[in-house]
Amino acid sequence: MNNRRKRQNSDYSPHVVKHPRLDSTSHPFMSPPVIRMPPPNQPDRAVASSSRLDYDRYYSSPYSRPHPPESPTSSQIYAKDKLSDQIVELFEACRQQPSDLARKEMCRSRLHRENDSPSVFFPVARLYLTGSSMNELGCRSSDADLCLVIKGNKRPNPLQVLPVLQRLFGGLLYIEKTQLIRAKVPILRFREKGSNLEFDLNVNNTVGIRNTFLLRAYSYADRRIKPMILVVKKWARHHQINDASKGTLSSYTLVLMVLNYLQTSVLSLGLFVLCLNIQECFNPFVDVDLVPEGPKRIPPYISRNQAPLGELLLGFLEYYAIHFRWDKYVISVREAQVLPKTNSQQWKNKYICVEEPFERNNVARAVHEKAKFDAIRAQFAESFHILKQRRDLNSILPIRDIITKESSMR
Repeated sequence: MNNRRKRQNSDYSPHVVKHPRLDSTSHPFMSPPVIRMPPPNQPDRAVASSSRLDYDRYYSSPYSRPHPPESPTSSQIYAKDKLSDQIVELFEACRQQPSDLARKEMCRSRLHRENDSPSVFFPVARLYLTGSSMNELGCRSSDADLCLVIKGNKRPNPLQVLPVLQRLFGGLLYIEKTQLIRAKVPILRFREKGSNLEFDLNVNNTVGIRNTFLLRAYSYADRRIKPMILVVKKWARHHQINDASKGTLSSYTLVLMVLNYLQTSVLSLGLFVLCLNIQECFNPFVDVDLVPEGPKRIPPYISRNQAPLGELLLGFLEYYAIHFRWDKYVISVREAQVLPKTNSQQWKNKYICVEEPFERNNVARAVHEKAKFDAIRAQFAESFHILKQRRDLNSILPIRDIITKESSMR
């Protein structure tokens, strides 16, 4: 089932869609408009760059050929049993809609404004929407991540930039509850006034732009990837193993674990071939503005694997509950395989090792207590055995409650 060659024209199936090439002129990371941050106490006003033309150019589909919106039945070609049907139902009810992205883009566009006179603080900067909002793996209730890229000979200190932004945002009528969080990657957290839409803004954390684009490329590779990742994140959150601030797994870590399972397991979607094509296109030393050029060199991709979603989810739980050796291996999406642990600092004595594809550090380093690690492993095992026996997603995840909660947060 592990396809490691490209499908020939004679192998065409009406149930799969090729991974089209990318048109850099329509991608949100290619040549974004220049912004000049307004000086303190500058009155808010409309922004010309927030036009529909700018929106279509900046946030449209990443493909050169027309890519029709996925209909409610687009994932159902893999819903061949009750469990798969339930995964599709949860996905279609919770997935981020174009209107959700439009709300986030509207706020980004208002911030991404051009003032009449150059700001004394940040004369030239670029503001990117990143994370699950842009990589197509978010939910309707997902918050938004922003990255402010400030270029120059001297790299600015985020803890000097963010307080300035906090003062500036305090004078904007559509922003409230700004909070500076001095984490490893410092962020400015704020909320859109009159809604529950929350933003986390960082400065020059460009690896976030790179991994957003990488995951976006994977999310379009096969129709099963988005539903698969969404249900895994909902499952992990429900069982309280999806919170890095509490010593468990971050959502980014979970996504990499799902992709690596699909790359390496018996039920592989053939993502090994796709990874080899992507790998050379995501060189971490390439200027971030040129990252969208990479997929132009990625040939079309189709998986021969036609496994239903339920079988893939069950296989994911089984793989990490029984087969994967946590004490021996590093999960590497970059290499499309698992790597032996070494004695280097980022892997030695770590309970879970998941390689960040660009910085190559351990994104699962938050799991530093044995009790938390044991709880994670136990949850994989328990959910696998229950789901294998009952073949009902409700046995490990309250579908209706999650859908209701998701709806109430819109």
